[in-house]
Amino acid sequence: MGSGMGAYSGAVRPVESGAGETMLLWGLGQPTAHRNNALVRQAAHSFELDACGRRLSLLQSPSSMATPGVTGAVVWDSGVVLAKFLEHAADSQQLLLRDARAVDLGSGCGLVGCVAALLGAHVVLTDLPDRLKLLRKNVSLNVDDPHVPGTARVTELVWGDDPHHELVRETLPDFVLGSDVIYNEEAVDDLLLTLNQLSGQHTTILLAGELRNDAVLECFLEAAMEDFLIACIEQDQWHPEFRSNRVALFILVKKPERANTD
Repeated sequence: MGSGMGAYSGAVRPVESGAGETMLLWGLGQPTAHRNNALVRQAAHSFELDACGRRLSLLQSPSSMATPGVTGAVVWDSGVVLAKFLEHAADSQQLLLRDARAVDLGSGCGLVGCVAALLGAHVVLTDLPDRLKLLRKNVSLNVDDPHVPGTARVTELVWGDDPHHELVRETLPDFVLGSDVIYNEEAVDDLLLTLNQLSGQHTTILLAGELRNDAVLECFLEAAMEDFLIACIEQDQWHPEFRSNRVALFILVKKPERANTD
């Protein structure tokens, strides 16, 4: 185990290879032997969670899940894990989000971005155009409050496209956040292009993933290792009440730029 990566000062385990990491996660964690969606209630029209001294209430649209390709209409375990990890790491002073600039990818119902704003970050929550109505409602319900130390705004972002100017204005974000964004091998290249576009040498990326398909995760990790250093944040570093063997949490930072020897 190593100590810290990027803006996170807690313990991390370096990822040496995509194949080795997936063997470790599936071999030791046995994700399929554990209950799916244990932390959420996807059939309900709202999801409530206590975080940062508040009760968050997020609207869901379970009927939308019948539409092929729609995943952002309900909260997933990986979103709960990442949101509560941010709170836990901030409380233990291993992660400082106050006044940081953050971009939340594939925000869905908005849980992760809302918690980051409650922790003091200035967050841009992003998703596909047809997902933004529900996302805007949840941001308004949960963080549109003068007592919230951070800010949150919503914009569309299609992975692989040039990011909107407000995502990269002045300086690149301090944090890029994402939950359940590693789900489709066909989307890996576009996701990595967007991560590269949004990341500078000072950017810390935190991604929580549902362990559904080892081939997809291996594909992502192997491709990401071309440009990023990657580590796994083990469950003993997560919020003690919000852990799941069906979720993995990764931290990424860009590899140091090579010096020009010409």
